[in-house]
Amino acid sequence: MTENFIAFKNFPTRIQAKEIEILLNKNNIKTVLADNIAPVDITFSGSTLQNQYEIKIDPADFAKAEDILEKDTENLLNQVDKDYYLLSFSDEELYDVLLKSDEWNVFDYKLAQKLLKERGKNIDLDMLSSLKKERLKILAKPEENQKPWIIAGYIFSLLGGGIGIVIGYSLWTSKKTLPNGQRIYSYNDADRNHGKTIFILGSIIFPLALLIKILSVDKF
Repeated sequence: MTENFIAFKNFPTRIQAKEIEILLNKNNIKTVLADNIAPVDITFSGSTLQNQYEIKIDPADFAKAEDILEKDTENLLNQVDKDYYLLSFSDEELYDVLLKSDEWNVFDYKLAQKLLKERGKNIDLDMLSSLKKERLKILAKPEENQKPWIIAGYIFSLLGGGIGIVIGYSLWTSKKTLPNGQRIYSYNDADRNHGKTIFILGSIIFPLALLIKILSVDKF
């Protein structure tokens, strides 16, 4: 059953990840705690993996889990240090935290709401829901500028290199996870079609090139 679980949150330490896992388990959400390693369906966005541990859950539990974390965090909002960095944020910067909630921890997300309300801003559930929907639209857009990888994929495949197969497979099948747990393809249809062609081309040429190399060695 857990084979369908996907990453919900990433953490820099095992202790932090374990605390959240215990909280979710207490609220009847099944979890899997794992080392955060590069997935098979690598992407070419240039981003590097920074967090070392991740909690995986059923995609259907994402909304419930987010709600649990937010409610648990509310108890800590009145214990903020006076020099906490978020206190110096402008209204615009705090709104940016709300829009890009997937890039911030739950505490900062809830604190940004609290600070804006204290400054007289109207923050309600409808607005927060609207921001999350807008963020999903932004994140759902395919990764751009894959032309250099497409060209490289064709070159490596035609030269008989296995690298072409890897590039083609990645362009063709790579997926990303949205904050709501939905999994979508990372690249647009045109780039994915190129990836499929590169993969098939490389899969045909690579073994032929390998066979020719073996035969040429045997002659000597």
